[in-house]
Amino acid sequence: MSAGWNTIESDAGVFTYLLENLGVKDVQFEELISLDPEFLQQRGPVYGVIFLFKYPVGKQAQETPVDGTLDYDAAGSRFFAAQTIQNACGTQALLSVLLNKDESIDIGPKLREFKDFTGAFPADLRGEALSNSELIRDVHNSFARASPFADEAHQLAIEEDDVYHFVAYTEMGGKLYELDGLQPAPILHGSCSFEEFPGKVIPVLQRRIERYPPQEIRFNLVAMVRDLRIRAREVGDQDWLYQEEQKRNAWQWENALRRHNFVGFIGELGKGVMRRKGRRARV
Repeated sequence: MSAGWNTIESDAGVFTYLLENLGVKDVQFEELISLDPEFLQQRGPVYGVIFLFKYPVGKQAQETPVDGTLDYDAAGSRFFAAQTIQNACGTQALLSVLLNKDESIDIGPKLREFKDFTGAFPADLRGEALSNSELIRDVHNSFARASPFADEAHQLAIEEDDVYHFVAYTEMGGKLYELDGLQPAPILHGSCSFEEFPGKVIPVLQRRIERYPPQEIRFNLVAMVRDLRIRAREVGDQDWLYQEEQKRNAWQWENALRRHNFVGFIGELGKGVMRRKGRRARV
């Protein structure tokens, strides 16, 4: 891996084990295949959602958001960090939810120390502190796909590139917020209790998606929820628990494959095939 931040996938297994490796307890991510409030509610308690979308490179930045209003007071009273480096927005979106839910989630000693250290910082300095955290960067990069061909850390996007961006949505202090590190402050989308969040966030997401052309389908949405194995044990559903354990095993396998660079293996395999063909040609 490079000394910078590498691209990671928007994947429930990646995000779940990324937070686990940072010391977070009893949290997982679930991919949402439907913009259905009931579908989201069934996976509750829901701490927040992470939305991945195509970012319009070259588009003129707007002073005010298209939907919602900027809440500068929340930028100081809640954990909100400006995005100061490329490729960190996925992990930053996760932490934007997590570090605002530390009263109900065990975030672990390392992230607790990070939040306490940056508590009095303005958003730009919080972003710099996040970008310079070796712990967070190293865990983030451990889930990037291994590639011997390109260093992504210093590549700048041009208008023709397909660039994607992560934002977070969560309930804070009885209000629904959008947390986007490219904005100067959290975006307020109205009143919302923790219990109402699944029903109130879906219309906000639908309005956002509707601003794109009908043929645009490159979106991804995952929810941060309590570890579903806990719920399965609480209700005594052994089949559900087995399914969740199998899901975890699959995630671990997929994450291991992401870390492995198969180029050397493929090269040796190709050499072996050529040697075998050469021996047959001499027979």
